Amino acid sequence: MLDEAGDTQNLTQEGEGAHTLFEDAPDSVSFRKLRKRLLREVRETMSAHAMVRPGARWLVGVSGGKDSYTLLSLLVDLQWRGLLPVDILACNLDQGQPGFPKHVLPDFLKAHGIAHRIEYRDTYSVVKEKVPAGGTYCALCSRLRRGNLYRIAREEGCEALVLGHHRDDSLETFFLNMFHGGKLAAMPAKLLNDGGDLLVLRPLIASSEADIARFAAAMRFPIIPCDLCGSQDGLQRNAMKAFLADMERDNPGRKDVIARALGNINPSHLHDARLFDFAALMPKDS
Repeated sequence: MLDEAGDTQNLTQEGEGAHTLFEDAPDSVSFRKLRKRLLREVRETMSAHAMVRPGARWLVGVSGGKDSYTLLSLLVDLQWRGLLPVDILACNLDQGQPGFPKHVLPDFLKAHGIAHRIEYRDTYSVVKEKVPAGGTYCALCSRLRRGNLYRIAREEGCEALVLGHHRDDSLETFFLNMFHGGKLAAMPAKLLNDGGDLLVLRPLIASSEADIARFAAAMRFPIIPCDLCGSQDGLQRNAMKAFLADMERDNPGRKDVIARALGNINPSHLHDARLFDFAALMPKDS
């Protein structure tokens, strides 16, 4: 488990003890506060969901986007400080997109001494072949990518696949499921895969996309844009993102409130008899 007695006041102190990832990090008060907030949120999420088993091995998915760079940096930072007693292996799945800059992630990871595995699997061609013209790639692309990451995690002796999904991803998924799937479900912080042999962990699930974007920009990560699925127009997820942005603009703080609601559920005030025994509700005899 995480050391709950760790002094969060010292989490963002720079100097000789800083990991090389943070050697050129901004020295501003605003950045130190941002970094401290993200570190605190990650630690609280990992503790609340019992993510950490000392000595475990984690496969951390790194796509080259802002979320996965931020996740990896925060985990390495905590590990460096002795606050995360796990073995970290960063992994990038090169999916064969035309023009994908193959050197960026290996160069970055090698420069900072981060153990890693780069795997090539041409899922791009599969997606292009299987998805009809005008269709969106996200669902199939995600399934193929996740399947390969599960395989790699098993090959590397990892007990968990760690992903960079954040609060906004979870909220978008919640509304997608409600509006299009007729169910209440978001992205969990921790789950067991269908095979029952791997955990999927999301330590950033309580952190906002805005904070992550600010952190990544300040750290000047070499971002690799997604030209396969994330840039497609008309995705339902993009509509949910716009929906949430409108709510947040009109009512600042609304995203935080909805995120808290996902952890404050009252089954007796919903309609799912599988979660609450309505049949047992009977008035007392007078």
